[in-house]
Amino acid sequence: MIPVEFILLLLSPIFFIFIAFEWLYSEKRSKALYQWRDTAANFALAALHQAGDFIALLVLLPLMLWLSQFALFSIEFSALNLFLLFIAQDFLYYWFHRCSHRVRWLWASHVAHHSSRLMNFSTAFRQSLTYPISGMWLFWLPLVLLGFEVQLVLAVVAINLAFQFFVHTQSGKHWGILGWVLNTPAWHRVHHACNPQYIDRNYAGVLVIWDRLFGTFVPEEEACCYGITDDFQSNNPITITFYEWRKITLLWPRLYGWRNKFKLLFGPPEAFADVRLSDAPTPTTDATAEQQHAKY
Repeated sequence: MIPVEFILLLLSPIFFIFIAFEWLYSEKRSKALYQWRDTAANFALAALHQAGDFIALLVLLPLMLWLSQFALFSIEFSALNLFLLFIAQDFLYYWFHRCSHRVRWLWASHVAHHSSRLMNFSTAFRQSLTYPISGMWLFWLPLVLLGFEVQLVLAVVAINLAFQFFVHTQSGKHWGILGWVLNTPAWHRVHHACNPQYIDRNYAGVLVIWDRLFGTFVPEEEACCYGITDDFQSNNPITITFYEWRKITLLWPRLYGWRNKFKLLFGPPEAFADVRLSDAPTPTTDATAEQQHAKY
């Protein structure tokens, strides 16, 4: 089996070809789909993400291999079991992705992916260095504990992410009947939009059936406005990576009591939005916080 840490790297020539053709099409039609600073930031973030994942695997791979001895079953490799693993991993990806929008600790990493005001193939490269810290890998542990082979689990994760590259584009519609089952560019454009009706919708990785089953699916109707609801414009990879982590750090001393601090880390990203960020803390009391943030 190809080492899992190299799967996305081996596919990168295909990704670069698609980016090049989309850029040429954009220039020919004067569509302004690309801006060089934004694209450069995407490439830099991809490099940081890959380096971070490679280092994290040095720790996480031995951990997963150790946990595999406690697996409930010993699942042998077969076409059927590979299909079942693909379905199970995509299901868990849906919940990872949904949690990454509703739990601030996870959003702190995932927000980097949504921070661009553009939508093109290179946007798929806009990933976070801090995913291993926020705990993306925790969502794959149930597959290991069920009895799927660790390397195979990680390979399926990589293939799932590779598929998602192709839905980061303003070209393409619903893919006809396939759009009832598969994630498509149209569905994923909705996910990247900050239009009020599109926020926190269409979490699909490969299969859109989970969105349809759990009530988070919305079709593309109104034109999409991309990015996050904050007034964020930076193309600095470090600023992009640590934007939300910095907000958490500044909010932490301003909140009084562990209940509020816990909510800051694991509540929704919009909690405490009305607390002004400042380097000079003025702690908010429990009673005041309850009044100010009841709407969340």
